[in-house]
Amino acid sequence: MVGIKVGQVERKTQNRVVELFKNVLNYQYLGNWQDREDNSNVEVDLLKQYLNGKYSDVLIQKAVNEFKKACMLPAGSNFFEVNKEVYSLLRYGVKVKETVDSNPQTVYLINWDEPEKNNFAIAEEVTVYGQAEKRPDVVLYINGIAIGVIELKRSVVSVSEGIQQNIGNQRPEYIQNFFTTMQLLMAGNDTEGLRYATTETPEKYWLEWKEENATGFDTYGKLDRQIIQLCNKSRIIDIIHNFIIFDAGTKKTCRHNQYFGVKAAQKRIAENKGGVIWHTQGSGKSLTMVWLAKWILEHDSDARVLVITDRTELDDQIKLVFNGVDEDIWQAPSSRRLFAELNTTDKRLLCSLVQKFARVSNTNGNLEYDIDVNEIRTTLPSNFSPKGKIYVFVDECHRSHRDSGKLHGAMKELLGESTIFIGFTGTPLLKIDKERNSFVVWGGLIHSYKYDQAVKDGVVLDLRYEARAVEQDISSQEKIDEWFDRKTANLTETAKVELKKRWGTMQNLMSSKTRMEKIVIDIEADFETKPRLQSGRGNAMLVASSIYEACQYYKMFQDRGYLTKCAVITSYEPGALDTASSEYQIYTKMLNGKSTKEFEDDTKKMFRKYPGQMQLLIVVDKLLTGFDAPSATYLYIDKNMQDHGLFQAVCRVNRLDDKDENESEAGARFNKDYGYVIDYRDLFKKLQKSVCDYTGDAFSGFDRDDVIGLLKDKIEQGKEDLENALESVEALCEPVAAPRGLSEYIQYFCGDTESVYALKETEQKRLELYKVVSSLCRKYEALAGDMKTAGYTKKEAERIKDRVKHFQVMSQEIKMASGDWIDLKKYDKDMRNLFDQYVLAKDSEVLNNFDNNALLQLIENAKDDDVDEIVQASAAETIENNVRRMISDNQQTNPKYYEKMSALLTELVKKRKQKDIEYREYLEQIEALAKRARNPVEDNVPGIDTKGKKALYDFFDEDKGQALKVYTAIKNTAQADWRGNPMKRRTVKKAISDSCGIMSGEQLDKLFDLVVQNVEF
Repeated sequence: MVGIKVGQVERKTQNRVVELFKNVLNYQYLGNWQDREDNSNVEVDLLKQYLNGKYSDVLIQKAVNEFKKACMLPAGSNFFEVNKEVYSLLRYGVKVKETVDSNPQTVYLINWDEPEKNNFAIAEEVTVYGQAEKRPDVVLYINGIAIGVIELKRSVVSVSEGIQQNIGNQRPEYIQNFFTTMQLLMAGNDTEGLRYATTETPEKYWLEWKEENATGFDTYGKLDRQIIQLCNKSRIIDIIHNFIIFDAGTKKTCRHNQYFGVKAAQKRIAENKGGVIWHTQGSGKSLTMVWLAKWILEHDSDARVLVITDRTELDDQIKLVFNGVDEDIWQAPSSRRLFAELNTTDKRLLCSLVQKFARVSNTNGNLEYDIDVNEIRTTLPSNFSPKGKIYVFVDECHRSHRDSGKLHGAMKELLGESTIFIGFTGTPLLKIDKERNSFVVWGGLIHSYKYDQAVKDGVVLDLRYEARAVEQDISSQEKIDEWFDRKTANLTETAKVELKKRWGTMQNLMSSKTRMEKIVIDIEADFETKPRLQSGRGNAMLVASSIYEACQYYKMFQDRGYLTKCAVITSYEPGALDTASSEYQIYTKMLNGKSTKEFEDDTKKMFRKYPGQMQLLIVVDKLLTGFDAPSATYLYIDKNMQDHGLFQAVCRVNRLDDKDENESEAGARFNKDYGYVIDYRDLFKKLQKSVCDYTGDAFSGFDRDDVIGLLKDKIEQGKEDLENALESVEALCEPVAAPRGLSEYIQYFCGDTESVYALKETEQKRLELYKVVSSLCRKYEALAGDMKTAGYTKKEAERIKDRVKHFQVMSQEIKMASGDWIDLKKYDKDMRNLFDQYVLAKDSEVLNNFDNNALLQLIENAKDDDVDEIVQASAAETIENNVRRMISDNQQTNPKYYEKMSALLTELVKKRKQKDIEYREYLEQIEALAKRARNPVEDNVPGIDTKGKKALYDFFDEDKGQALKVYTAIKNTAQADWRGNPMKRRTVKKAISDSCGIMSGEQLDKLFDLVVQNVEF
């Protein structure tokens, strides 16, 4: 990093970044706008300057007015919808009429086709007034429209803080209105580099840009290099125009692998060629399809895109993905309808099962295709000729085209030689596919993103592997031999051989029951001891060898009565001719009157959404591909598997679980840090010997480089993780003065605990402490039961246990001493909940209405004495959650009052759980509490008859005279829209100060914040 000093301060980093935009990226520098009045996300003069000469003055004025209006965020409006509408106007232009009678014309605010013809600019320290005052470090403008923000931190301050600033600034009580035009948000420092996302993206999903085969950046540090790569004019225009989507309520942008995969495909398409995009499981290939399809349809007016899958659930999933981003995709219900549609130009985006091009059979999980093009032609319309330029996307192409190219050839013959085929897969291609088959048929590899890359990028989780063996013994070989001699005395030798073969089969079948029972006990023990399974936050899948064994496993779990929240999902369909079989009887009882499809849909939904209510899925072949459940943490394998099937199966447990984002530090021990693969079939013999070479045994068909980093031995890797975590904590605490007692730790991590400034100055140290100690506790928890196996002596294990306990207790003491547990800092669960409520501000209105009607109705219904305890508890928790959310929503409007309400609620909940109160009395008290929370004025203090007066009354410790004096001062000075106008804000604040007499600056700020939050003023 040339020219970057150790510990360089943030200001110098920002100066360098500004120079980078000016001199390397050729952005115009608009200046330091800290003291500039009326900064806006639409700088009208700059926008008009760009549009001048391209359109008439009348069209320009109308388009600018229309756009400005769209960018406004009225109270109660939905930020996502406003941001989506603004993006639409940016991308597709603003339609306006020059006169009432003239035809609409489109005014394009950005030149997407010629990036260099736009005006790119930056401003720094841009002061923005919303509900509060904020100052983003660097704002990026295109033609005067703010499209990006960068928050910069010094090298020793985590980039996470910059991310949190961006996230916080988007909250309604800050400057959310400024973000209605934003497309890319960034945060960075010189040590960690740049992270980027789009609006309303949780921190967990912020991305790091990685350029493939980039050259010419030797003299740049990581931060500078990534800014240049991401923000150069062509790239940022391309990303905003072609890689932003609004997906079922969530705005998303691309990961680097998705971007470069699409760009490589665009290049191949320009050469009229197809190929394979291999992006590992969980890396977002469905959205890669979406972005590529959108680009094709926009850039080729004759284009039609057909997405092919080989399983109904994948076909449905593709439809959901495209519909989720407002792309109307037609799903073929039959082969006849598919070819009829291809024979017209009505539908441009279609999806279908590959089976509609051939007869397909499934043998032991392997798809086989009976292909007769001439037979298929007899079913086609007489005038059949596919219309338009056909692009075929084939999902899981490694599977549906492993037929020496026959199916591929048949599709090409039916659709025409000009059809371009692009295969997508998340599974490595077998060597034979590469050498003889897929690459030849498809036209080569377009782009790859391998498993180890995805793990490093945090796209998917690392996997931990553990082999378990259930030994089986024959109790008496002599008895068996005697039986054979007796029963086979009159048989020929050939007959004896046949009988022994039958014995071998029966022996496996009969002994398997005892073996399966041992595995059932094994899995139950994990659910009792493994934190994520025990807590109900995570769940598991068990892969059985056959439908019969899957059903037997299910029955064993049910009979034992512990792990009963489980289900079997297989291809079995109970039939009238099968009523005597055990499978029929077990399935019929499990389905309980539902159809298999209805039961499967409900079970999958339960498994994904409520892991504590659907703890274990027992499968054979189904759900081992295309089924994503972030809650799935453990995969138990009791089936011989290899290659594609095995790879896809183990990837069922590598998905990130975003529910972990909302956990407090105490709950972090249940987070999903890894996926666990438990192998009962000795599939990875070499891995057990710590020889991590996947070219043998289970993955013998793959190249080693294609699957490297997939599995790691649980014990070996767990030991390394624990020691690294312990080393991190020790290193963080090394500067603490001897003898490192509580007072020394407090001095280092807090400074003077009576000083707000000292606590703020040491805040980052504490946050880092909480994070590394939480990680240490999780790593220790994962290995605690295997310390001896990991090679630790009893004395060493005790020492580590003591060190972990020491740091855990010390961390809690620091939290208490600093007041972090009260101030609701980053790692506190209540702060997460509070943030969630502000993001969902619109829902809070519904909650108030709910309190008025449905909540009270629920209370009335729940007063029925005949309701059992489970129903009562469920109803009580629903009521409590809604009252708690109501309190959280109103907290800022009257902190003292709602802190009291929160304490009363906590005490009431405690009484209910400890059964210190009758249920009917509990309901009466919580009903009264809900009413008080909704309307504080009902406390009936004469003269305190509005919520605003009540807030001031509580702030001044029930000094009515002082409260009414301040109330009058505010009412006499507050003008329309005073919150968003700096001059008007200062006038109100001065009036408050004058009416209060002597008051500290900190108290005045708290009072002013309270006034800002109350809509009455």
